[in-house]
Amino acid sequence: MMSDPDQSEKRNQPQALDRSWHLAASRSEQKVADLEYALMRCHEAFGRWQTECLAAVGDFNHSGPENALLHIIRMNDRPKTIHDLAHMANRNDIPNIQYSLRKLIAAGLVARSGSGRAGVIYQVTELGRSVTDRYARIRAELLVAGVDGVPGLMDRLADAARCLELLTGIYEQAARNAASLRRRPGHVAPGGDGGS
Repeated sequence: MMSDPDQSEKRNQPQALDRSWHLAASRSEQKVADLEYALMRCHEAFGRWQTECLAAVGDFNHSGPENALLHIIRMNDRPKTIHDLAHMANRNDIPNIQYSLRKLIAAGLVARSGSGRAGVIYQVTELGRSVTDRYARIRAELLVAGVDGVPGLMDRLADAARCLELLTGIYEQAARNAASLRRRPGHVAPGGDGGS
């Protein structure tokens, strides 16, 4: 039995990838979902990079967010309050920030001073300064050189940063709007299990 040439040709042509999922019913939703999926993976890769780079400069086992706090504390070489850190990192999880600060203090990288009404401030120690300087050297050698080695990529970073800042504002506003739609505990949105 002879095969149909049209069917044979169809089998040999590359098929379009099915990229549909519950977050992407329209073309716009697909573009936003693709970006969010890339952001999730980039965020995790960035966290792993921070952890490995910090471990390379000394015997430190800190998470990406803890490493980020260390560098934010060092930024501009001025002490910062916990509210400064939360604001600069766009975080509102103060108990987690406090836990991370305790770990950085225990490692000798950060010092805490002040109390009560005068306010508590955090700054890097001499060890913290040495570690962040070594981190910066490894970062320049491995990460920045890698980015610089991709033609045209360095020129696109400023646009990418502006785009991410804009998206941060859009996500913040969307989060505020979503917060106004919260339901009472135990109630599920219509169409879900146990609708209200």
